[in-house]
Amino acid sequence: MYTLIDEVLILRRCQPPDFWQSVTGSLRWDETDPLDTARRELCEETGLNEGLEIMACNVTNRFPILPPWRHRYTPDTKENIEYVFRVCLPERRPIVLNPVEHSEYTWLSRTVAADKVTSRSNRDAILALPPLKR
Repeated sequence: MYTLIDEVLILRRCQPPDFWQSVTGSLRWDETDPLDTARRELCEETGLNEGLEIMACNVTNRFPILPPWRHRYTPDTKENIEYVFRVCLPERRPIVLNPVEHSEYTWLSRTVAADKVTSRSNRDAILALPPLKR
């Protein structure tokens, strides 16, 4: 997820409707390193990639894959493993959305962003972020 001092960037998915989330993604078949996937997804979903430090939050979540997302996985895959990363920006940068995936974005305070995102694990990750020093 992107954070800016006291704000979190969240994106509205095109499908399902009104599904808000931070930057997320899945490993491709040929990817084995979650950090490489985080870099790729960050660029694909926001257009940002140069000079950004992606920090592992050392949080891993396991949860069942819900029916709307099952088609993205092999038939025998029943649960997802989620790795949480963070990117801190000193100032806002222009965001270029992938229009196939997301229709809009907003920067919100951590508590408001946590209330707006759809996924419980996304909400928990946002609330667990340690505050940044100014």
